[in-house]
Amino acid sequence: MARLFGTDGVRGVAGSELTIELAMKLGQAGAYVLTKEKAHKPTILVGCDTRISGGMLANALVAGICSVGANAIHVGVLPTPAVAYLTRKHKVDAGVVISASHNPMEFNGIKFFNGEGYKLSDELEDEIEALIASNMAGVPLPTGSGIGKVEYRFDLQDEYIRFMKKCVPVDLSGMRIVIDCAEGASYQTSVQTLTQLGAELIPLHIDPDGTNINSNCGSTHMGELQARVVYEKANLGLAFDGDADRLLAVDENGKIVDGDKLLAICGNYMKSKGTLKKDTIVATVMSNLGFFVMCDNEGIHAEKTAVGDRYVLENMRANGYNIGGEQSGHIIFLDDNTTGDGLLSALHLLEVMVDTKKPLSELASIMEVYPQALVNAKVPGHKKEQFMEYAEIAEAIEALEKEFNGQGRVLIRPSGTEPLVRVMIEGKDQAVIEKKAHELADLITKIML
Repeated sequence: MARLFGTDGVRGVAGSELTIELAMKLGQAGAYVLTKEKAHKPTILVGCDTRISGGMLANALVAGICSVGANAIHVGVLPTPAVAYLTRKHKVDAGVVISASHNPMEFNGIKFFNGEGYKLSDELEDEIEALIASNMAGVPLPTGSGIGKVEYRFDLQDEYIRFMKKCVPVDLSGMRIVIDCAEGASYQTSVQTLTQLGAELIPLHIDPDGTNINSNCGSTHMGELQARVVYEKANLGLAFDGDADRLLAVDENGKIVDGDKLLAICGNYMKSKGTLKKDTIVATVMSNLGFFVMCDNEGIHAEKTAVGDRYVLENMRANGYNIGGEQSGHIIFLDDNTTGDGLLSALHLLEVMVDTKKPLSELASIMEVYPQALVNAKVPGHKKEQFMEYAEIAEAIEALEKEFNGQGRVLIRPSGTEPLVRVMIEGKDQAVIEKKAHELADLITKIML
């Protein structure tokens, strides 16, 4: 069968792909795998975003957890990073978030954290999958007093808010901020935190009804926020996604400041304060070329990982780095939290603005965004991973890299889901890179078909 776990948990349309039966099995298998070595009766903390399917799936998941003898604490609607933090703080054995992040409301997802608040390794996810595939073979289902208990704690968001203010105790008096909460999990925590820190807040999309999450709002639909920042003469705008683990910003002129620029701003500020560990920022291969040029100019080492915040985090933990992220706005401040955290990222950005007294547009100018051209080359699906084994293709890529001489970049990778090889070229001149991308894609198709 196809692998259940993707790069961010199990995802699917709630009720058809992500069914209550699958949610219950994930609860059983996840609780068993994550807690089987424990001598005590284990406890798992469960939270969700605002989707209408969240309650249905949470109840099925909790039933599965309790059926294998573990206890469950249902914390209700909370951002993904809040669940990660509370899992650590309350010293429970694992945490689970029911969310499909930035996806439309009909989707949902289930992702696990270990007791330290980190996403699971591929090996643990594979173990959970294997148990489900075996129909829970060998897993004892207790009866009587062996069954787990459910506790409901819908008051824990205040602990997360206090934690955020402790991480970045910035005075936001005089800051006029528009925030878009995407009708999602941050609709209370972000509003309360920023208000308590003294900001004048203009909140958008803070009335979730279960069906409107991410609907023409949040970090995937920035138009309304851009217009509102300019209209309100605000200092900036902040956009979260459905589970609030990512942030995108808008400067005072209504221009989007993406994850690459946020990394550049915060990373440079940390370097100036002596807090950027090993003078390194971790990014992915899909970060804009302008980000890497900026790092060279500022004396910062840029680590590159595969696409996905889990790979950024793995690199950070393995090498002792403390900031990393993606263009999409997943930014990890590892000194503070164990996962991407939109509110934490917002506070760190605001800290830079308050301390430097510079507008966001000026701060964002530290990095020039290079134009990108993306062209798909059609290839046989069974060959798409082997494109670099063709000498003519490898030579053409090498020749292009030499031609750009550091002022351009060629990135080629197979599609994860289609019979395509994706050709992405960055450079100074849009017309030139478009031409080169089409030429290279045509060459790949011609040789590989």
